[in-house]
Amino acid sequence: MRTTETSVTFRHPFLLSPFDGSQPAGRYRLVVDEEEILGLSFIAYRRLTTIIQLPALTEPSGTTQVFEISPSELAEALAADEALASAAT
Repeated sequence: MRTTETSVTFRHPFLLSPFDGSQPAGRYRLVVDEEEILGLSFIAYRRLTTIIQLPALTEPSGTTQVFEISPSELAEALAADEALASAAT
């Protein structure tokens, strides 16, 4: 098992299905848990969970929430955010 922590940045408000409402633009902590796939001649991992932490890292708050999200839904939201940023320039 391995856990990877990264962050994702949204330049515009965004919505993912686990959320009750839109989230503000900002940088969000992302945690991915994976397990090694045994029996292969090379090292490979299978993603088990992808978790996003709210609020944004840039928001001063004493409380945080975590939500399991779909990697494909996250990718779509990031692509839509990038498209909005590109259209604005």
